Amino acid sequence: MKTIVFDIGETLVRDDRLWASWADWLGVPPHTVSALVGAAVAQGRDATDALRVLRPGMDVGEAYQARAAAGRGEHLDETDLYPDVRPALAELRALGLRVVVAGDRTARAGELLRALDLPADLVVTSEEWGVAKPGREFFARVLEVSGASPDSTLYVGDHPADDLFPAKSCGLRAAHIRRGPYGHWWADHPDVLETADWRVSALTELPALLGGTKTKRRMALAAPPERADVPEQTGPAAPRREEAAASQDETALQEAAAPSQQDTAPQEQAAPPQEETPPQDDTAPSEQARA
Repeated sequence: MKTIVFDIGETLVRDDRLWASWADWLGVPPHTVSALVGAAVAQGRDATDALRVLRPGMDVGEAYQARAAAGRGEHLDETDLYPDVRPALAELRALGLRVVVAGDRTARAGELLRALDLPADLVVTSEEWGVAKPGREFFARVLEVSGASPDSTLYVGDHPADDLFPAKSCGLRAAHIRRGPYGHWWADHPDVLETADWRVSALTELPALLGGTKTKRRMALAAPPERADVPEQTGPAAPRREEAAASQDETALQEAAAPSQQDTAPQEQAAPPQEETPPQDDTAPSEQARA
């Protein structure tokens, strides 16, 4: 690996201040907004749908500009960073990796992040580029600034539909971080388990994974992530189950039609249905929702 690229919202930056500021602007308790955001996440929807539930028909972009004009615009400082950000980025650079921060955020957020002087070679936002996730154009720009081939570039993010799936579809390596609402809710989904090259719970896990010998790194990539039993979920990251269900129905019909036999030999267990490749849905909720 030569370059590691980080998403912003709920990968490097906590979004609690963001949603609290919207609650204050709309005149509702912060818990109300948080609960509605959680409901949107669980349904695989855009997190800003929470704001539209409170104000039907609301244009979030216009409301953002109104907030800024009223002196209540975007704010971001050191307290908004997760505590593992600086040590992890610094250690990755010490390993000789190029470190880039690129995510769905406003131009103002880009200015505020660069003012924090993070240990990164480049900090840029989607608004500054004029392209947003999960569009392929965004990841084409990521590769332009990466300075490395797709398979030598790792994208790290919390959102399966905005970070993990599109990065992989564009040929990059991808790491999913169990952080923030999307990161936690979808962490053990079969599509995430199947797609992610790495799954981590903290950024400080990355230097150990990327800093070993080439042989160790290949072994880490080849090792399948541990799978977990997860509840049925819906939304953009959910796998298609129609084929598996049809196969099970057909098997049940065949067993019902077959004559009853007393066979002492153990029956061969059928192989579990194969999971499909995660769908790459351009209509999936965007990272900018969590900006």
